[in-house]
Amino acid sequence: MTAPEPPHPVEARQVHKTFSRKTGEVVKALDGVSFEARRQTLTALVGPDGAGKTTLLRLLAGLVTADDGRIQVLGLDVSATPQAVQDRIGYMPQRFGLYEDLTVQQNLDLYADLHDVAGKRRETIYRQLLEMTALARFTRRLAGALSGGMKQKLGLACTLVRSPDLLLLDEPTVGVDPLSRRELWEIVRRLVRDQGLTVVVSTSYLDEAEFCDHAVVLHQGRVLAEGMPEEITARAKDRVFLASSTAGATARSLQARLFRHEGVVDAVPEAGKVRVVAGASGPPGAGADDGGISFEPVSPRFEDGFMVLFRAAVGERHASAIELDHRPSGETDAPSVEVRDLVRTFGDFTAVNHVSFVVRRGEIYGLLGPNGAGKSTTFRMLCGLIPASGGTLRVAGADLRTSRAEARTRLGYVAQKFSLYGDLSVDENLDFFASAYGLRGTQKRARIAWAKEQFELGPLASLPSSQLPGGYKQRLAMAAALLHEPDILFLDEATSGADPLARREFWGRITALSEQGVTVIVTTHFMEEAEYCDRVIIMDSGRNLAEGSPAEIRAHATTRNGRQPTMEDAFIAIVEKSRGDAREEAR
Repeated sequence: MTAPEPPHPVEARQVHKTFSRKTGEVVKALDGVSFEARRQTLTALVGPDGAGKTTLLRLLAGLVTADDGRIQVLGLDVSATPQAVQDRIGYMPQRFGLYEDLTVQQNLDLYADLHDVAGKRRETIYRQLLEMTALARFTRRLAGALSGGMKQKLGLACTLVRSPDLLLLDEPTVGVDPLSRRELWEIVRRLVRDQGLTVVVSTSYLDEAEFCDHAVVLHQGRVLAEGMPEEITARAKDRVFLASSTAGATARSLQARLFRHEGVVDAVPEAGKVRVVAGASGPPGAGADDGGISFEPVSPRFEDGFMVLFRAAVGERHASAIELDHRPSGETDAPSVEVRDLVRTFGDFTAVNHVSFVVRRGEIYGLLGPNGAGKSTTFRMLCGLIPASGGTLRVAGADLRTSRAEARTRLGYVAQKFSLYGDLSVDENLDFFASAYGLRGTQKRARIAWAKEQFELGPLASLPSSQLPGGYKQRLAMAAALLHEPDILFLDEATSGADPLARREFWGRITALSEQGVTVIVTTHFMEEAEYCDRVIIMDSGRNLAEGSPAEIRAHATTRNGRQPTMEDAFIAIVEKSRGDAREEAR
Protein backbone atom coordinates (compact mmCIF):
# COMPACT_ATOMS: atom_id res chain seq x y z
CA MET A 1 0.00 0.00 0.00
CA THR A 2 1.43 3.42 -0.98
CA ALA A 3 1.91 5.89 1.86
CA PRO A 4 -0.34 8.97 1.58
CA GLU A 5 1.32 12.14 0.32
CA PRO A 6 1.98 14.70 3.07
CA PRO A 7 -0.23 17.81 3.06
CA HIS A 8 2.82 20.03 2.51
CA PRO A 9 6.11 18.95 0.88
CA VAL A 10 8.00 21.20 3.33
CA GLU A 11 7.07 21.88 6.95
CA ALA A 12 9.40 23.68 9.38
CA ARG A 13 8.40 24.29 12.99
CA GLN A 14 10.35 26.47 15.45
CA VAL A 15 13.73 25.69 13.89
CA HIS A 16 16.85 26.92 15.66
CA LYS A 17 20.45 26.71 14.43
CA THR A 18 23.65 28.24 15.83
CA PHE A 19 27.26 28.17 14.65
CA SER A 20 30.46 28.83 16.57
CA ARG A 21 33.15 31.02 15.04
CA LYS A 22 36.87 30.39 15.55
CA THR A 23 36.87 33.23 18.08
CA GLY A 24 34.39 31.30 20.21
CA GLU A 25 31.52 33.65 19.36
CA VAL A 26 28.17 31.89 18.91
CA VAL A 27 26.15 33.08 15.91
CA LYS A 28 22.40 32.45 15.84
CA ALA A 29 21.71 31.66 12.19
CA LEU A 30 18.05 30.64 12.68
CA ASP A 31 15.90 31.70 15.60
CA GLY A 32 12.54 29.92 15.79
CA VAL A 33 11.80 29.77 12.06
CA SER A 34 8.48 28.24 10.96
CA PHE A 35 7.00 28.04 7.45
CA GLU A 36 5.34 25.70 4.94
CA ALA A 37 5.75 25.16 1.21
CA ARG A 38 2.59 23.95 -0.53
CA ARG A 39 2.57 21.36 -3.28
CA GLN A 40 3.21 22.54 -6.85
CA THR A 41 4.04 26.10 -5.79
CA LEU A 42 7.03 28.41 -5.88
CA THR A 43 8.07 29.60 -2.41
CA ALA A 44 10.65 32.38 -2.03
CA LEU A 45 12.91 32.83 0.99
CA VAL A 46 13.64 36.55 0.79
CA GLY A 47 16.25 38.57 2.63
CA PRO A 48 19.77 40.03 2.50
CA ASP A 49 23.03 38.19 3.17
CA GLY A 50 23.09 36.86 6.72
CA ALA A 51 19.30 36.49 6.91
CA GLY A 52 19.51 32.69 7.28
CA LYS A 53 18.34 31.67 3.79
CA THR A 54 21.25 29.36 2.93
CA THR A 55 21.25 27.75 6.38
CA LEU A 56 17.54 27.03 6.08
CA LEU A 57 17.93 25.44 2.63
CA ARG A 58 20.85 23.30 3.85
CA LEU A 59 18.67 22.09 6.72
CA LEU A 60 15.86 21.21 4.28
CA ALA A 61 18.38 19.28 2.17
CA GLY A 62 19.61 17.29 5.17
CA LEU A 63 23.16 18.67 4.89
CA VAL A 64 23.19 20.09 8.44
CA THR A 65 21.08 19.30 11.50
CA ALA A 66 18.91 21.73 13.43
CA ASP A 67 19.70 22.38 17.10
CA ASP A 68 16.01 22.40 17.91
CA GLY A 69 12.65 22.27 16.14
CA ARG A 70 11.19 19.94 13.52
CA ILE A 71 11.61 19.78 9.73
CA GLN A 72 9.65 17.43 7.49
CA VAL A 73 10.39 17.18 3.77
CA LEU A 74 8.14 15.05 1.54
CA GLY A 75 6.68 13.52 4.69
CA LEU A 76 10.11 12.47 6.00
CA ASP A 77 11.87 13.65 9.18
CA VAL A 78 15.02 15.21 7.76
CA SER A 79 17.09 14.82 10.92
CA ALA A 80 16.23 11.09 11.18
CA THR A 81 16.45 10.15 7.48
CA PRO A 82 18.61 12.70 5.61
CA GLN A 83 19.66 10.24 2.89
CA ALA A 84 16.07 9.30 2.12
CA VAL A 85 15.29 13.00 1.66
CA GLN A 86 18.36 13.58 -0.52
CA ASP A 87 17.33 10.69 -2.78
CA ARG A 88 14.13 12.54 -3.70
CA ILE A 89 15.14 16.22 -3.93
CA GLY A 90 17.24 18.39 -6.18
CA TYR A 91 19.48 20.95 -4.45
CA MET A 92 21.41 23.64 -6.31
CA PRO A 93 23.74 25.61 -4.01
CA GLN A 94 25.13 29.05 -4.88
CA ARG A 95 28.40 27.57 -6.10
CA PHE A 96 27.09 24.59 -8.03
CA GLY A 97 29.64 21.83 -8.67
CA LEU A 98 30.17 22.07 -12.40
CA TYR A 99 33.34 20.54 -13.81
CA GLU A 100 34.76 23.35 -15.91
CA ASP A 101 37.19 21.12 -17.84
CA LEU A 102 34.28 18.96 -19.02
CA THR A 103 31.84 19.88 -21.77
CA VAL A 104 28.17 20.63 -21.22
CA GLN A 105 27.32 17.08 -22.38
CA GLN A 106 29.97 15.49 -20.16
CA ASN A 107 28.66 17.36 -17.10
CA LEU A 108 25.14 16.10 -17.82
CA ASP A 109 26.46 12.56 -18.33
CA LEU A 110 28.33 12.68 -15.04
CA TYR A 111 25.25 13.67 -13.05
CA ALA A 112 23.10 11.14 -14.90
CA ASP A 113 25.61 8.40 -14.03
CA LEU A 114 25.68 9.50 -10.38
CA HIS A 115 21.88 9.20 -10.17
CA ASP A 116 21.66 6.02 -12.26
CA VAL A 117 19.65 7.65 -15.06
CA ALA A 118 20.18 5.59 -18.22
CA GLY A 119 18.72 4.35 -21.50
CA LYS A 120 15.64 5.93 -23.04
CA ARG A 121 14.86 7.77 -19.80
CA ARG A 122 18.20 9.57 -20.07
CA GLU A 123 17.61 10.47 -23.72
CA THR A 124 14.15 11.85 -22.94
CA ILE A 125 15.37 13.92 -19.98
CA TYR A 126 18.34 15.29 -21.94
CA ARG A 127 16.07 16.38 -24.80
CA GLN A 128 13.72 18.16 -22.38
CA LEU A 129 16.50 19.83 -20.38
CA LEU A 130 18.51 21.02 -23.38
CA GLU A 131 15.40 22.47 -24.99
CA MET A 132 14.29 24.13 -21.75
CA THR A 133 17.69 25.72 -21.06
CA ALA A 134 18.52 26.49 -24.73
CA LEU A 135 21.87 24.70 -24.31
CA ALA A 136 21.40 22.22 -27.18
CA ARG A 137 23.80 24.22 -29.41
CA PHE A 138 26.49 24.23 -26.74
CA THR A 139 26.77 20.58 -25.70
CA ARG A 140 30.41 20.40 -26.93
CA ARG A 141 31.49 23.63 -25.22
CA LEU A 142 33.56 23.40 -22.03
CA ALA A 143 31.58 24.47 -18.96
CA GLY A 144 34.40 26.85 -18.04
CA ALA A 145 33.89 28.70 -21.34
CA LEU A 146 30.19 29.42 -20.66
CA SER A 147 28.89 32.81 -19.53
CA GLY A 148 27.65 33.17 -15.96
CA GLY A 149 24.01 32.83 -16.98
CA MET A 150 24.70 29.73 -19.09
CA LYS A 151 26.61 28.12 -16.21
CA GLN A 152 23.59 28.64 -13.97
CA LYS A 153 21.34 27.05 -16.59
CA LEU A 154 23.68 24.07 -16.86
CA GLY A 155 23.76 23.76 -13.07
CA LEU A 156 19.98 23.73 -13.02
CA ALA A 157 19.86 21.11 -15.79
CA CYS A 158 22.29 18.87 -13.88
CA THR A 159 20.14 19.24 -10.76
CA LEU A 160 17.03 18.20 -12.70
CA VAL A 161 18.57 15.12 -14.35
CA ARG A 162 17.11 12.94 -11.60
CA SER A 163 13.53 14.37 -11.89
CA PRO A 164 13.24 15.38 -8.21
CA ASP A 165 10.02 15.66 -6.21
CA LEU A 166 11.23 18.92 -4.64
CA LEU A 167 13.68 21.49 -5.97
CA LEU A 168 15.76 23.70 -3.65
CA LEU A 169 17.59 26.64 -5.28
CA ASP A 170 19.99 28.84 -3.31
CA GLU A 171 20.19 32.30 -4.94
CA PRO A 172 20.29 30.89 -8.51
CA THR A 173 20.52 34.38 -10.06
CA VAL A 174 23.23 35.93 -7.87
CA GLY A 175 25.82 37.65 -10.07
CA VAL A 176 23.72 37.01 -13.19
CA ASP A 177 22.82 39.77 -15.65
CA PRO A 178 19.15 40.83 -16.06
CA LEU A 179 18.60 38.98 -19.34
CA SER A 180 19.92 35.68 -17.98
CA ARG A 181 18.04 36.27 -14.74
CA ARG A 182 14.75 36.60 -16.62
CA GLU A 183 15.46 33.43 -18.64
CA LEU A 184 16.31 31.43 -15.50
CA TRP A 185 13.12 32.48 -13.76
CA GLU A 186 11.04 31.59 -16.80
CA ILE A 187 12.52 28.07 -16.63
CA VAL A 188 11.72 27.77 -12.91
CA ARG A 189 8.15 29.02 -13.37
CA ARG A 190 7.65 26.58 -16.24
CA LEU A 191 8.76 23.71 -14.00
CA VAL A 192 6.08 24.66 -11.48
CA ARG A 193 3.38 25.47 -14.03
CA ASP A 194 3.85 22.65 -16.56
CA GLN A 195 5.47 19.86 -14.55
CA GLY A 196 3.85 20.45 -11.16
CA LEU A 197 7.20 20.64 -9.35
CA THR A 198 7.41 22.16 -5.87
CA VAL A 199 10.23 24.72 -5.66
CA VAL A 200 11.76 26.58 -2.71
CA VAL A 201 14.16 29.31 -3.79
CA SER A 202 16.19 31.85 -1.86
CA THR A 203 16.85 35.31 -3.28
CA SER A 204 18.10 38.74 -2.28
CA TYR A 205 16.50 40.30 -5.38
CA LEU A 206 13.21 41.64 -4.02
CA ASP A 207 11.53 41.93 -7.41
CA GLU A 208 11.88 38.17 -7.88
CA ALA A 209 9.41 37.54 -5.04
CA GLU A 210 6.66 39.32 -7.01
CA PHE A 211 5.94 36.30 -9.20
CA CYS A 212 6.23 33.60 -6.51
CA ASP A 213 3.19 31.96 -4.90
CA HIS A 214 4.45 32.40 -1.34
CA ALA A 215 7.13 34.57 0.26
CA VAL A 216 8.95 34.16 3.58
CA VAL A 217 10.77 37.35 4.61
CA LEU A 218 13.84 36.64 6.76
CA HIS A 219 16.17 38.92 8.70
CA GLN A 220 18.92 37.83 11.09
CA GLY A 221 17.48 34.33 11.38
CA ARG A 222 13.91 35.35 12.11
CA VAL A 223 10.75 35.42 10.00
CA LEU A 224 9.53 39.01 9.71
CA ALA A 225 6.46 37.99 7.70
CA GLU A 226 5.17 35.34 5.32
CA GLY A 227 2.28 35.10 2.93
CA MET A 228 1.34 35.74 -0.66
CA PRO A 229 3.53 38.46 -2.21
CA GLU A 230 0.53 40.79 -2.52
CA GLU A 231 -0.10 40.49 1.24
CA ILE A 232 3.41 41.75 1.97
CA THR A 233 3.07 44.42 -0.72
CA ALA A 234 -0.15 45.64 0.98
CA ARG A 235 1.85 46.70 4.03
CA ALA A 236 2.90 49.76 2.03
CA LYS A 237 -0.63 50.69 0.93
CA ASP A 238 -1.18 54.48 0.64
CA ARG A 239 2.47 55.08 1.59
CA VAL A 240 4.25 55.07 -1.80
CA PHE A 241 4.88 58.17 -3.92
CA LEU A 242 6.98 59.34 -6.84
CA ALA A 243 8.77 62.51 -5.81
CA SER A 244 10.17 65.07 -8.22
CA SER A 245 12.01 68.33 -7.67
CA THR A 246 10.41 71.55 -8.83
CA ALA A 247 13.76 73.28 -8.29
CA GLY A 248 15.68 71.21 -10.84
CA ALA A 249 17.59 68.96 -8.42
CA THR A 250 18.78 65.65 -9.87
CA ALA A 251 17.00 62.45 -8.83
CA ARG A 252 20.25 61.30 -7.21
CA SER A 253 20.55 64.40 -5.04
CA LEU A 254 16.85 64.34 -4.21
CA GLN A 255 17.10 60.67 -3.17
CA ALA A 256 20.00 61.37 -0.81
CA ARG A 257 18.07 64.22 0.77
CA LEU A 258 14.78 62.34 1.15
CA PHE A 259 16.45 59.19 2.47
CA ARG A 260 17.77 61.16 5.45
CA HIS A 261 14.31 62.52 6.28
CA GLU A 262 12.77 61.03 9.43
CA GLY A 263 9.37 60.58 7.79
CA VAL A 264 10.77 58.41 4.99
CA VAL A 265 11.13 54.62 5.18
CA ASP A 266 12.75 54.26 1.76
CA ALA A 267 13.80 56.37 -1.21
CA VAL A 268 15.28 55.15 -4.51
CA PRO A 269 15.67 56.79 -7.93
CA GLU A 270 13.14 55.62 -10.52
CA ALA A 271 12.76 56.83 -14.10
CA GLY A 272 14.18 60.28 -13.34
CA LYS A 273 12.14 60.70 -10.15
CA VAL A 274 12.43 59.23 -6.64
CA ARG A 275 10.24 56.42 -5.35
CA VAL A 276 9.43 57.21 -1.72
CA VAL A 277 7.90 54.99 0.96
CA ALA A 278 6.52 57.13 3.80
CA GLY A 279 6.51 56.15 7.45
CA ALA A 280 2.71 56.48 7.58
CA SER A 281 -0.21 56.95 5.20
CA GLY A 282 0.13 60.05 3.06
CA PRO A 283 3.23 61.91 1.81
CA PRO A 284 6.22 62.44 4.15
CA GLY A 285 5.58 65.05 6.81
CA ALA A 286 6.89 68.52 7.50
CA GLY A 287 10.29 69.33 6.07
CA ALA A 288 10.30 66.82 3.23
CA ASP A 289 8.92 69.37 0.77
CA ASP A 290 11.41 72.14 1.61
CA GLY A 291 12.93 73.43 -1.62
CA GLY A 292 10.03 72.35 -3.79
CA ILE A 293 9.19 68.65 -4.05
CA SER A 294 5.97 67.28 -5.51
CA PHE A 295 4.60 63.87 -4.48
CA GLU A 296 2.49 61.70 -6.78
CA PRO A 297 0.82 58.60 -5.22
CA VAL A 298 1.58 55.27 -6.94
CA SER A 299 0.71 51.63 -6.32
CA PRO A 300 3.05 49.76 -3.97
CA ARG A 301 5.21 46.83 -5.03
CA PHE A 302 6.76 43.96 -3.04
CA GLU A 303 9.99 45.86 -2.34
CA ASP A 304 8.01 48.69 -0.72
CA GLY A 305 6.25 46.28 1.65
CA PHE A 306 9.56 44.57 2.38
CA MET A 307 11.18 47.89 3.29
CA VAL A 308 8.33 48.70 5.70
CA LEU A 309 9.02 45.39 7.47
CA PHE A 310 12.79 45.73 7.26
CA ARG A 311 12.96 49.29 8.58
CA ALA A 312 10.72 48.32 11.52
CA ALA A 313 13.14 45.46 12.31
CA VAL A 314 16.40 47.42 12.11
CA GLY A 315 15.21 50.86 13.25
CA GLU A 316 16.69 54.16 12.13
CA ARG A 317 20.01 53.78 10.35
CA HIS A 318 20.77 56.86 8.27
CA ALA A 319 24.28 57.42 6.95
CA SER A 320 25.97 60.78 7.31
CA ALA A 321 27.38 62.28 4.11
CA ILE A 322 31.14 62.05 3.58
CA GLU A 323 33.19 65.23 3.87
CA LEU A 324 36.54 65.08 2.07
CA ASP A 325 39.62 66.78 3.55
CA HIS A 326 40.96 67.53 0.07
CA ARG A 327 38.77 67.58 -3.02
CA PRO A 328 40.08 66.55 -6.45
CA SER A 329 41.45 69.52 -8.35
CA GLY A 330 40.71 70.48 -11.93
CA GLU A 331 37.90 71.87 -14.03
CA THR A 332 34.44 70.35 -13.62
CA ASP A 333 34.08 69.36 -17.28
CA ALA A 334 37.67 68.14 -17.68
CA PRO A 335 38.02 64.52 -18.85
CA SER A 336 38.93 62.21 -15.98
CA VAL A 337 38.92 59.04 -18.08
CA GLU A 338 39.43 58.91 -21.86
CA VAL A 339 38.96 55.66 -23.78
CA ARG A 340 39.52 55.61 -27.55
CA ASP A 341 39.23 52.49 -29.73
CA LEU A 342 40.07 50.26 -26.77
CA VAL A 343 40.86 46.65 -27.69
CA ARG A 344 41.74 43.66 -25.57
CA THR A 345 42.39 40.21 -27.02
CA PHE A 346 43.13 36.88 -25.39
CA GLY A 347 44.72 34.76 -28.11
CA ASP A 348 42.27 34.79 -31.01
CA PHE A 349 39.37 35.93 -28.80
CA THR A 350 38.48 39.65 -28.75
CA ALA A 351 37.02 40.51 -25.34
CA VAL A 352 36.82 44.29 -25.95
CA ASN A 353 36.31 45.48 -29.52
CA HIS A 354 37.11 49.15 -30.27
CA VAL A 355 35.18 50.70 -27.37
CA SER A 356 35.30 54.48 -26.84
CA PHE A 357 33.90 56.78 -24.13
CA VAL A 358 34.86 59.76 -21.95
CA VAL A 359 34.09 60.25 -18.25
CA ARG A 360 34.29 63.78 -16.88
CA ARG A 361 35.42 64.89 -13.45
CA GLY A 362 32.77 64.32 -10.78
CA GLU A 363 30.60 62.07 -12.95
CA ILE A 364 29.16 58.73 -11.89
CA TYR A 365 29.55 56.45 -14.91
CA GLY A 366 28.11 52.93 -15.18
CA LEU A 367 29.56 49.99 -17.11
CA LEU A 368 26.67 47.60 -17.78
CA GLY A 369 26.32 44.44 -19.80
CA PRO A 370 25.41 40.74 -19.75
CA ASN A 371 27.81 38.18 -18.35
CA GLY A 372 30.68 37.84 -20.81
CA ALA A 373 30.02 41.23 -22.41
CA GLY A 374 33.56 42.55 -21.87
CA LYS A 375 32.71 45.07 -19.16
CA SER A 376 34.83 43.35 -16.48
CA THR A 377 37.81 43.27 -18.85
CA THR A 378 37.27 46.97 -19.61
CA PHE A 379 37.01 47.69 -15.90
CA ARG A 380 40.28 45.87 -15.17
CA MET A 381 42.06 47.82 -17.90
CA LEU A 382 40.74 51.10 -16.50
CA CYS A 383 42.11 50.14 -13.06
CA GLY A 384 45.51 49.34 -14.56
CA LEU A 385 45.25 45.68 -13.60
CA ILE A 386 45.75 44.36 -17.15
CA PRO A 387 47.18 46.12 -20.23
CA ALA A 388 45.20 47.02 -23.34
CA SER A 389 45.99 45.29 -26.62
CA GLY A 390 45.24 48.43 -28.59
CA GLY A 391 43.74 51.90 -28.45
CA THR A 392 44.22 54.83 -26.11
CA LEU A 393 43.45 54.75 -22.38
CA ARG A 394 44.07 57.78 -20.17
CA VAL A 395 43.07 57.82 -16.50
CA ALA A 396 43.60 60.82 -14.21
CA GLY A 397 45.81 62.39 -16.88
CA ALA A 398 48.14 59.38 -17.17
CA ASP A 399 48.50 57.10 -20.20
CA LEU A 400 47.83 53.62 -18.83
CA ARG A 401 49.84 52.02 -21.62
CA THR A 402 53.02 53.76 -20.41
CA SER A 403 52.34 55.01 -16.86
CA ARG A 404 50.18 52.47 -15.06
CA ALA A 405 51.97 52.85 -11.72
CA GLU A 406 51.52 56.63 -11.78
CA ALA A 407 47.80 56.32 -12.60
CA ARG A 408 47.15 53.77 -9.84
CA THR A 409 48.19 56.26 -7.17
CA ARG A 410 45.19 58.38 -8.21
CA LEU A 411 42.68 55.51 -8.08
CA GLY A 412 40.60 53.86 -5.35
CA TYR A 413 39.05 50.42 -5.79
CA VAL A 414 36.17 48.63 -4.02
CA ALA A 415 35.76 45.02 -5.16
CA GLN A 416 32.64 42.87 -4.97
CA LYS A 417 34.10 40.84 -2.09
CA PHE A 418 35.71 44.00 -0.64
CA SER A 419 39.33 42.59 -0.62
CA LEU A 420 39.50 42.89 3.17
CA TYR A 421 41.68 40.70 5.37
CA GLY A 422 39.21 38.78 7.51
CA ASP A 423 41.62 37.93 10.33
CA LEU A 424 42.73 41.56 10.70
CA SER A 425 40.76 44.04 12.79
CA VAL A 426 39.23 47.21 11.39
CA ASP A 427 42.25 49.20 12.63
CA GLU A 428 44.70 46.68 11.21
CA ASN A 429 42.99 46.67 7.79
CA LEU A 430 43.09 50.46 7.65
CA ASP A 431 46.74 50.48 8.74
CA PHE A 432 47.65 47.91 6.08
CA PHE A 433 45.90 49.71 3.22
CA ALA A 434 47.27 53.10 4.30
CA SER A 435 50.80 51.69 4.17
CA ALA A 436 50.10 50.05 0.80
CA TYR A 437 49.07 53.47 -0.54
CA GLY A 438 52.35 54.96 0.71
CA LEU A 439 50.97 56.87 3.70
CA ARG A 440 53.37 57.22 6.64
CA GLY A 441 53.61 58.79 10.09
CA THR A 442 51.36 61.71 10.94
CA GLN A 443 49.63 61.68 7.57
CA LYS A 444 48.72 58.00 7.93
CA ARG A 445 47.35 58.47 11.45
CA ALA A 446 45.31 61.47 10.34
CA ARG A 447 43.81 59.64 7.36
CA ILE A 448 42.89 56.58 9.45
CA ALA A 449 41.24 58.84 12.04
CA TRP A 450 39.31 60.56 9.23
CA ALA A 451 38.14 57.23 7.81
CA LYS A 452 36.94 55.90 11.17
CA GLU A 453 35.03 59.11 11.89
CA GLN A 454 33.46 59.47 8.45
CA PHE A 455 32.33 55.83 8.27
CA GLU A 456 31.46 55.50 11.98
CA LEU A 457 33.89 52.60 12.45
CA GLY A 458 35.32 53.66 15.82
CA PRO A 459 33.18 51.37 18.04
CA LEU A 460 34.19 48.37 15.90
CA ALA A 461 37.90 49.21 15.59
CA SER A 462 39.19 46.05 17.32
CA LEU A 463 36.73 43.62 15.66
CA PRO A 464 38.08 41.29 12.91
CA SER A 465 36.64 42.39 9.58
CA SER A 466 35.25 38.87 8.96
CA GLN A 467 32.89 39.43 11.90
CA LEU A 468 31.56 42.78 10.73
CA PRO A 469 27.91 43.00 9.63
CA GLY A 470 27.62 43.20 5.83
CA GLY A 471 26.94 46.94 5.77
CA TYR A 472 30.00 47.65 7.90
CA LYS A 473 32.23 45.51 5.67
CA GLN A 474 31.11 47.74 2.84
CA ARG A 475 31.91 50.87 4.88
CA LEU A 476 35.38 49.54 5.75
CA ALA A 477 36.12 48.64 2.11
CA MET A 478 35.18 52.14 0.95
CA ALA A 479 37.09 53.76 3.81
CA ALA A 480 40.21 51.81 2.82
CA ALA A 481 39.79 52.82 -0.84
CA LEU A 482 39.58 56.53 0.09
CA LEU A 483 42.54 56.68 2.49
CA HIS A 484 44.92 58.10 -0.13
CA GLU A 485 42.30 60.62 -1.37
CA PRO A 486 41.94 59.28 -4.93
CA ASP A 487 40.57 61.32 -7.82
CA ILE A 488 38.71 58.33 -9.26
CA LEU A 489 36.84 55.59 -7.40
CA PHE A 490 36.14 52.22 -9.06
CA LEU A 491 33.26 50.13 -7.69
CA ASP A 492 33.03 46.55 -8.95
CA GLU A 493 29.63 45.05 -7.99
CA ALA A 494 30.21 46.72 -4.62
CA THR A 495 26.61 46.37 -3.40
CA SER A 496 26.17 42.68 -4.23
CA GLY A 497 24.67 40.86 -1.24
CA ALA A 498 24.28 43.99 0.89
CA ASP A 499 20.95 44.58 2.57
CA PRO A 500 18.68 47.22 0.99
CA LEU A 501 19.38 49.85 3.64
CA ALA A 502 23.14 49.36 3.33
CA ARG A 503 22.79 49.82 -0.44
CA ARG A 504 20.85 53.08 0.00
CA GLU A 505 23.44 54.35 2.50
CA PHE A 506 26.25 53.35 0.15
CA TRP A 507 24.79 55.36 -2.72
CA GLY A 508 24.23 58.33 -0.44
CA ARG A 509 27.98 58.35 0.22
CA ILE A 510 28.76 57.96 -3.48
CA THR A 511 26.50 60.92 -4.28
CA ALA A 512 28.36 63.03 -1.69
CA LEU A 513 31.73 62.04 -3.18
CA SER A 514 30.57 62.91 -6.69
CA GLU A 515 29.33 66.32 -5.57
CA GLN A 516 32.80 66.99 -4.16
CA GLY A 517 34.51 66.19 -7.46
CA VAL A 518 35.39 62.49 -7.17
CA THR A 519 34.83 60.58 -10.42
CA VAL A 520 33.08 57.25 -9.89
CA ILE A 521 33.02 54.31 -12.31
CA VAL A 522 30.75 51.43 -11.34
CA THR A 523 29.69 47.99 -12.55
CA THR A 524 26.45 46.51 -11.26
CA HIS A 525 23.82 43.88 -12.05
CA PHE A 526 21.20 45.87 -10.11
CA MET A 527 19.70 47.83 -12.97
CA GLU A 528 17.87 50.21 -10.63
CA GLU A 529 21.30 51.34 -9.40
CA ALA A 530 22.08 52.59 -12.90
CA GLU A 531 19.57 55.38 -12.13
CA TYR A 532 22.21 56.88 -9.79
CA CYS A 533 24.61 57.28 -12.72
CA ASP A 534 24.99 60.43 -14.80
CA ARG A 535 25.64 58.25 -17.85
CA VAL A 536 26.00 54.56 -18.61
CA ILE A 537 27.41 52.41 -21.39
CA ILE A 538 25.84 49.06 -22.25
CA MET A 539 28.19 46.48 -23.77
CA ASP A 540 27.77 43.03 -25.28
CA SER A 541 30.23 40.82 -27.16
CA GLY A 542 32.92 43.39 -26.45
CA ARG A 543 31.12 46.19 -28.29
CA ASN A 544 29.38 49.40 -27.26
CA LEU A 545 25.64 48.97 -27.86
CA ALA A 546 24.37 52.18 -26.28
CA GLU A 547 25.60 55.10 -24.20
CA GLY A 548 23.82 58.01 -22.55
CA SER A 549 21.97 59.28 -19.51
CA PRO A 550 19.49 56.95 -17.79
CA ALA A 551 16.66 58.81 -19.55
CA GLU A 552 18.30 58.32 -22.95
CA ILE A 553 18.85 54.62 -22.23
CA ARG A 554 15.25 54.12 -21.05
CA ALA A 555 14.05 55.61 -24.35
CA HIS A 556 15.19 52.39 -26.07
CA ALA A 557 12.30 50.51 -24.37
CA THR A 558 8.58 50.95 -24.97
CA THR A 559 5.83 51.86 -22.51
CA ARG A 560 3.59 48.87 -21.71
CA ASN A 561 0.18 48.93 -20.05
CA GLY A 562 0.75 52.56 -19.09
CA ARG A 563 3.93 51.68 -17.15
CA GLN A 564 7.04 53.68 -17.91
CA PRO A 565 10.00 51.47 -18.91
CA THR A 566 12.68 50.78 -16.32
CA MET A 567 16.43 50.54 -16.83
CA GLU A 568 16.07 46.76 -16.78
CA ASP A 569 13.44 46.91 -19.54
CA ALA A 570 15.78 49.07 -21.62
CA PHE A 571 18.82 46.88 -20.92
CA ILE A 572 17.00 43.76 -22.11
CA ALA A 573 15.55 45.55 -25.17
CA ILE A 574 18.98 46.87 -26.22
CA VAL A 575 20.78 43.54 -25.80
CA GLU A 576 18.03 41.49 -27.47
CA LYS A 577 17.89 43.86 -30.46
CA SER A 578 21.66 43.70 -30.92
CA ARG A 579 21.69 39.91 -30.73
CA GLY A 580 18.75 39.69 -33.12
CA ASP A 581 20.54 41.97 -35.60
CA ALA A 582 23.68 39.82 -35.32
CA ARG A 583 21.69 36.66 -36.08
CA GLU A 584 20.15 38.32 -39.14
CA GLU A 585 23.59 39.37 -40.40
CA ALA A 586 24.91 35.83 -39.91
CA ARG A 587 22.20 34.32 -42.15
